[in-house]
Amino acid sequence: MIFCRESTVRRAISCFGVANLFFLCASTVLSQQTPISTLATAAQNPPQAPSAGAQVQTGSVVGNASIDAFIHRLSALLSDHQFRQVERLLEESDKETGPAKLTKEQAQLYRGVLANRENKPQESIRLLEPLVDHLPQQPASEAALQEEKYLRKALAEDYLRTGDWAKAASAYQALDHRSSLSADEKADIELPLKLLPLVATYPHMTVEPGEPFSLPYDRDALGLTDVPVFVDAQSHDWMLDPTAPFNLICKSSAKQIGLKISSEAAIVQTITGRPIQVHATLIPRFTLGSVTFRNMTAFVFNDADYYFPKSGYQVRGVLGYPAVSALGSITVSADARIEVQPGDKGERLTTGARFFLDGDQIVAALGDAANPKADANDERMFVIDASGQQTYLTSRYYAEHSADFAGKNMQLLSMPGAQNHAPTPTYIADAVHLTIGDTPVSFQYLQVLTQPLDAAAIDDTYGTLGMEALDELKSYTFDYRTMRFGVKTE
Repeated sequence: MIFCRESTVRRAISCFGVANLFFLCASTVLSQQTPISTLATAAQNPPQAPSAGAQVQTGSVVGNASIDAFIHRLSALLSDHQFRQVERLLEESDKETGPAKLTKEQAQLYRGVLANRENKPQESIRLLEPLVDHLPQQPASEAALQEEKYLRKALAEDYLRTGDWAKAASAYQALDHRSSLSADEKADIELPLKLLPLVATYPHMTVEPGEPFSLPYDRDALGLTDVPVFVDAQSHDWMLDPTAPFNLICKSSAKQIGLKISSEAAIVQTITGRPIQVHATLIPRFTLGSVTFRNMTAFVFNDADYYFPKSGYQVRGVLGYPAVSALGSITVSADARIEVQPGDKGERLTTGARFFLDGDQIVAALGDAANPKADANDERMFVIDASGQQTYLTSRYYAEHSADFAGKNMQLLSMPGAQNHAPTPTYIADAVHLTIGDTPVSFQYLQVLTQPLDAAAIDDTYGTLGMEALDELKSYTFDYRTMRFGVKTE
């Protein structure tokens, strides 16, 4: 993805593919009797990966466990991206009576965070805003401080996704000022923290959906997807990046179109890995197919910051989450066509795998077709990266399939940018068999890490499927209305 808020190790992993040069270029008042266990507990002390084939069990335990143990379990599942299991536990809590039942405020917190992951920002805001309003001036414990951090982070992301720039700017500032953030956490919020004040007074973007449509797309010199757009009635090709938190435009294009560029600027470095200057602009009218966006906010970068001299490729603009999600459903086909089903007129995808938004990641629940004992509830969480070339499987996948690599030659992979980390032992999997919804899919020749990297964003999933894998499909679809990821193989 073009905008990246990730740790050094994560950025190093991204260098597996050419396109990922961009990675180098995301006791309280709530309960006076029982503090809510924090989501950070699991993030800072992640649970050991399950043994081969094992999954976290979610039988009815609420009435037989202490509230602290139950909440710790919820926290661990959230950290592990097991969102469907979090849903089940919350449903069980609703049915329980007795000492282990969640309080109203505790349930409200977890449901709000879950709604954030499910791309239901309005619902998440409705649940979380009242809790923030009643936070104490001074958290009573370290646990309460961590609770506040995760509560504020989810709410800040909700404001960002709804395009409420002023509230988002304020929420990220509160998160930064009120919370004790690690270096990686500070890097995660650098972009919104510094860029949102530039657009705090900008109006909300509006979307006018038309009829379903199909357009051709190009593969740029980096192997990524460029789509034809009209920026204030002028034709351009913009890169498609579904997980970028903002839309981007290069300065020369903004000037050519006649857009007003902000005099204020912010200096950020988590976009490219080096300090760069970013301005802001407001695009009065932006068109993609039959969909018209009005008052689209975009951030302006200097052309040289996204120019690749070896290929002679200049990034002109980037279509990020604010625009892509507003398209409704988008299908990218191997025949170089993009199909969009916008608004209420477009068909909705009801099959395929559920996907979630976790920070700047799209995380999908996929099945393991190679496991004969797998059932509908036996899912593995994979990152789907339609804006990066890198594809790899993690040590978690390897732990469940280590027998498949007996007798194979191991490679030592040195990760650029991670000088403090020893080369990582890897294998090449000849074929990886997964199910995406009801569709069996086999991906060929994927790299498999054999050891954890001590980076939760990587180790807590089974792998990342980037363009190297997605290019093997006939088509893939993201439907942001039903939060379904679907594919066709033939």
